[in-house]
Amino acid sequence: MSIDLGTPQYGYRVVENWAKLPEGLVVGDVSDIGIDGHDRVYLFNRGEHPVSVLEQDGTYARCWGEGLFRRPHGLRVGPDGSLYCTDDAGHTVRKFTPEGKLLLQLGEPDKPSGYMEGKPFNRCTNTALSSNGEIYVSDGYGNARVHKFSPDGKLLLSWGEPGTRPGQFNVVHSICVDVDGWVYVADRENHRVQVFDRNGRFETQWNNLHRPCGMYMRGERGALCYIAEAGTGLAINRQMPNIGPRVCVLTLEGKQLAQLGFRSPGQGLDQFVSVHGIAADSQGDIYVGETANHSWPSLFPGQPIPTGLRTFRKLAKVAI
Repeated sequence: MSIDLGTPQYGYRVVENWAKLPEGLVVGDVSDIGIDGHDRVYLFNRGEHPVSVLEQDGTYARCWGEGLFRRPHGLRVGPDGSLYCTDDAGHTVRKFTPEGKLLLQLGEPDKPSGYMEGKPFNRCTNTALSSNGEIYVSDGYGNARVHKFSPDGKLLLSWGEPGTRPGQFNVVHSICVDVDGWVYVADRENHRVQVFDRNGRFETQWNNLHRPCGMYMRGERGALCYIAEAGTGLAINRQMPNIGPRVCVLTLEGKQLAQLGFRSPGQGLDQFVSVHGIAADSQGDIYVGETANHSWPSLFPGQPIPTGLRTFRKLAKVAI
C-alpha cells in the first residue's frame, strides 16, 4: 500500500519500511534529523543510541553517542560533515566529527543561565550555520534569545526577549540561515517564523503556521524551507483536522507550495503523531522525526503507548 501527499507540483509518497535496522536496534523519539553531503541520514534520538546513521536507501551504517546527551533536541550538519548537536537538558551545543569525536563545545553541561536572563544557554534548542561558518543558536525553552557565535565559539551578538511583538519570542524552537545570510527563526508558541538580517534586525514574518517545531533549508541558491508543525497541545482541539501535526514546504519568500497531513494525530500513513525534526536530501526527499512516545499520553489520554510506535519516516518526492 502507498499513499500520496501534497500537490501536483510538490507531491510526496510515504516510503514504508525504509529503514533497514539491525535486529534489536531501537531508535527512540527522533527529535531532529541531519543530512550530509552524501545524503546520509543522521537520526538524533532519545534512545540508547542517540546518533543513528543510515544511508539514503535506509541501509544501517553506524550509531554512537551513548551516554553523551541529557536530552537530544536539535541537529545540524555542516558543509564539512561535522555535526552540531544541541542538548536542551544539558544546556550545550557540541560539534562532532561524523564518527563522534568532539571538536567544539558551547555552554557548560548542566550549568544553565538564569531563566529568561538572556545569557547562553537555558535549554537551547537548535543551531544554524552561515556561509562563513558563524554559528547561530536558538535558546530556547528557558530563554527567548538568538545567539551568534564565531566559528571558534566566541559570542558575537544576542537578540530577542519574551513577548509577541516583532523581534520577541515565545519558545525559540529552531533556526536556519540561507545563503544570503538571512536568519529564519521558528517562534513556536507565537505560531510564526520570524526573519532577521545577520545582525538581528527584524525583516518580516510568516504566519498561518501552527506551532512550527522543526525547520530545514539546504545551503544552496533557490532552496526551499521545510517546516514541521507540531499541532496542538490542547485538549480542546486535540482532534481538530488541518492544524497539524503536519509538514509544510515553502519558498524563502514564505509562499506555501505544499502541506502534508490534514488529519488529526494518528498512526495512519497520511498522519503524524508529533512532528519535531525535519530535513531534506539532494533529491528533495523529506525525512521527518517524531517525538511520538513523549506526546502520546497527552494526545491520547488513557491509551497505552503502542509497541513500536513510529518515530521517523521518509517521504519521497514524486509527481502525483
